[in-house]
Amino acid sequence: MTCPFCAKKQTRVIDTREVGDAIRRRRECKSCHQRFTTYERVAKTSLLVVKRDGRREPLDSEKLLGGLLRACAKRPIATDTLEQLVKDVERELYELGQAEVDSEVIGRHVMERLRELDDVAYVRFASVYRRFQDVDSLAEEIEEFKEWKKREAELEAQLPLEL
Repeated sequence: MTCPFCAKKQTRVIDTREVGDAIRRRRECKSCHQRFTTYERVAKTSLLVVKRDGRREPLDSEKLLGGLLRACAKRPIATDTLEQLVKDVERELYELGQAEVDSEVIGRHVMERLRELDDVAYVRFASVYRRFQDVDSLAEEIEEFKEWKKREAELEAQLPLEL
């Protein structure tokens, strides 16, 4: 590591800590004795999103967050929660181990998480993602969602109470 003060290459690591998705290293130059901090991050390969029309573009977490913010507009959901949702979905997509992911797969991952987070946001997101052609298909999706919620509530009721 090159010292930013004297440009010598002799430095030593004083302290190492994990900070989020990075490693923070506190270093000291052996020549000028100045201390400085470096951060190491794993370089992620870019993930390509395959659109419905066949176009490919890099995964853009800001674009995904923007869609979620629109779906959750005027809902009691913190922005931090949505940012964490985006991070979780991104992590899941990278864990698939593929260089390209269909936009449909991304939409399904987001919808799974929104379904548990907020009913209205889920329906809003689903209406854009699934491109409903008429009110009947939207009503059908809402009915399926209501059935899912009912099943989830029944499963929760069957779980033993924790003390």
